[in-house]
Amino acid sequence: MEEGLLGSDPEPDGAHPSCVALPVLDHRYPTEEHTPSRRVRRRTNTTRESRSSLVSSARSESFRRTHFPEARRTEWNDWRWQLRNRLRDLQRLGRVVRLTFDEETAIRMQGGHLPVGITPYYASLIDPADNHDPLRRTMIPTTVEMARAPGEADDPLDEDADMPVPGIVHRYPDRVLLLVTSFCATYCRYCTRARMVGQTGEYHFNEAQFQRALDYIATHEEIRDVLISGGDPLTMMDDRLDRLLGQLRAIRHVEFVRIGTKVPAVLPQRVTPSLTRMLRRHHPLWMSIHFMHPAELTPEVAEACGRLADAGIPLGSQTVLIRGVNDDVETMRRLMQGLLRIRVRPYYLYQCDPISGSAHLRTSVQRGLEIISGLRGHTTGYACPTYVIDAPGGGGKIALWPDSVVGREGDDLLLRNYTGNVYRYPDPVQQGS
Repeated sequence: MEEGLLGSDPEPDGAHPSCVALPVLDHRYPTEEHTPSRRVRRRTNTTRESRSSLVSSARSESFRRTHFPEARRTEWNDWRWQLRNRLRDLQRLGRVVRLTFDEETAIRMQGGHLPVGITPYYASLIDPADNHDPLRRTMIPTTVEMARAPGEADDPLDEDADMPVPGIVHRYPDRVLLLVTSFCATYCRYCTRARMVGQTGEYHFNEAQFQRALDYIATHEEIRDVLISGGDPLTMMDDRLDRLLGQLRAIRHVEFVRIGTKVPAVLPQRVTPSLTRMLRRHHPLWMSIHFMHPAELTPEVAEACGRLADAGIPLGSQTVLIRGVNDDVETMRRLMQGLLRIRVRPYYLYQCDPISGSAHLRTSVQRGLEIISGLRGHTTGYACPTYVIDAPGGGGKIALWPDSVVGREGDDLLLRNYTGNVYRYPDPVQQGS
C-alpha cells in the first residue's frame, strides 16, 4: 500500500472551475486514513528506500519524545511518516502550539482557502508560545489572510494565461515552467499558487498529463531550459521523478533541467541516499531551494544539502521577503551566510507577490532595497542575492538594484559604493555613439 501513496495514477476526478487548467487527478496523498498498520510500517521502515539515516538534532529528538512518543527514531526519519503525520487541523496543531484565538478562528475558516500543512520536523522549529515566531508566521494562518487588499489576485502573475497545455507555463522564449503536482510538504501562507491547492485539493499529475506536457516541450525546439515545480516535485516517489527526468533528458533540445523545492528545508528526511543516486543520473541538473530564515539551517538540513551537493547538484536559494520574518539586514545576512556554509548559493530575493490575503506579509520595495544595500559590500558577493519583483500580469522577473550610478561629470561616471562614498570612473562619451 505504502509504495503507491505518491506514485499511483487513478482516473481523473474532473476539472474544477476555479483552476480549469489543472484538474484534480490524484487525491491519494499520505494522510492518517492511508497509514498502514504498525506492523507493516515497521517492515517498510527497515528498507533502504525509506530510511534517510540523517543526524537528529537535540531539538528534534526532544520534540519527538514530547509530542510523538509512540514514534521511533526510524519512523521520524522516514519522510513518508513525516507526510502522513503533518499537522493539518486544530486538534493536531493545538497539541504542539499554543494557538491564539485569531489563529484558531482562521483555521476554522479555511474552507476553500490554502490549507494548513506542517511536517512534524518543521513544527519542531516553531516556538510554541510566541505567535510572532518567524516560522510560525509563515505557516499558521490568521484572519487577515481572508481579506483581499487592492491589487491582490488569486493568480497575480497571470500564469494561467501563459499555459498552452495543463501544467506548462511558457512565458520566456527559451524556457518553461513544468508544474507536476499541487502537493507540498508544508504550505506557506504567501504561496503564489494557493489557487492550485485551496479549491482543487492536493494531487499529483498522472502519466497522461505528463505526456501531454512532454509532447509540448518536444515540439517546441526553442525550449532549452525546464524548471520542474508545483507544488513540490520532491514529494513524488523516486520512480516517478526518475521517469519524468529521463523523459525530459531524452528531448534533444532540452539542455538544462531545474527542480524548484522547499523539501530540503521542511522535510530533509526526503533526501535519502536512493534519491540522490537517482538524481545524479540526470545531470546537468540544478536545484532551487526555498529558504526563509536562519532557524531553518539545522544539522538535518545541512546534511541533506550536503548529500545533494555531493551528488554534483548545484544548489541555489530562493527567498521571499516577508514582514516580521526576514525583513531586516541582520536576519538576511545570517541566512545568506548560513546558506553558503551548507553549500547553497543565494540566488533570488523575491518581493512578496500580491497574492490574495498577503498584505500583512508584504514589505515595501524600499525595505527590500535597503536590505540589499546592507548586504552588498558588507559581506561576500556570493551571499548577495538578486532582488526581483515577478511583475503582476505576466511581466516576468524584474531585477531591482539600489542606486549606484549617481550621474556624470564630463567624461567621468559618478558611482556610489557600499559606504555611500562617490567615486569617479573614466567613461568618455563616444562621439556619434
